[in-house]
Amino acid sequence: MHAPDGFLNAGTALATGAITMGAIGGALRQTSQKLQDKQVPLAGITAAFIFAAQMFNFPVAAGTTGHLLGGAMAAILLGPTMGALVVTIVVLIQALAFADGGLTALGYNVLNMAIVPAFGGYAVYRLFRRILPKSGSGVIGAAGLAALVSVVFASMAFSIEWLFGASVPVPFDTVFGAMVGVHALIGIGEGVITALAIGAVMAARPDLVHGASDLDRAQLANRKPIKTRVFVIAVILVALFVAGVVSQFAADSPDGLERVAVDTGIADAATDHDLGGSLFADYATTGIDNEPLSLAIAGIAGTLITLAVGSGVFYAMRERRKQPGSDRAAA
Repeated sequence: MHAPDGFLNAGTALATGAITMGAIGGALRQTSQKLQDKQVPLAGITAAFIFAAQMFNFPVAAGTTGHLLGGAMAAILLGPTMGALVVTIVVLIQALAFADGGLTALGYNVLNMAIVPAFGGYAVYRLFRRILPKSGSGVIGAAGLAALVSVVFASMAFSIEWLFGASVPVPFDTVFGAMVGVHALIGIGEGVITALAIGAVMAARPDLVHGASDLDRAQLANRKPIKTRVFVIAVILVALFVAGVVSQFAADSPDGLERVAVDTGIADAATDHDLGGSLFADYATTGIDNEPLSLAIAGIAGTLITLAVGSGVFYAMRERRKQPGSDRAAA
């Protein structure tokens, strides 16, 4: 879903940029008012894990791959406003440090990858929670289903943007059908990864899962949570392993948006990234000829950068909230 520069016309890029800035501004205000101390480390490690997991492309059909978006996962762990912010940080770092996703496309990339999956996915999650058992397994099942639907929502969002901002003469119904079709398949992988991740957190620290805050200890099978420090270190190590090792086995075929772009002719509108010569462009490390080592260094560096930025943003938000005179401190 990382669209390059040129996929949509300038007017649509500006419009989606304005919508995105408004949504993120609102998310920042709400998060600063509701941020809990225990959420600060979880936000940083969630951002790092999503960055690492997005490096692994899994096959979904002949010649097509998909990768995690993570918006629904982040929303279920942290709430939709924080979840959208976490994935926004990931998308920004990917565009600025890894030349993944165009700079002029940031408005619609953040909208499609962070805002729509986080808020749309969380709404679907709450719907499934009403249907499924009120238990840990119900949380995990609802998370997986919501994540699947969130990917379809993201593909629909791009298709609607194409309706107003087409850069080449490809009909809306062609783009819509192709995007929704392939991303429904990708959504299955998203759902499985999300269910596994939420299940792991539920087993270790169910009290950290925002989407399970309505469950009591009995409904969580009396699981004893592990210490926060141990949990944080464990997730960081998993993220680094995914970025440095698991990413080596990623499928090479184009992802869903790239495949649709090639098949429909949208790819002809793409322009080169302005930061295409950066140190970690395309998740390779400049100056290192060994491809696996180059990828591992870029992935590990990206994971650590995302961890530092994500943790720093929410830590600063927490400290600002505690300052005398702030709305939260005054309350």
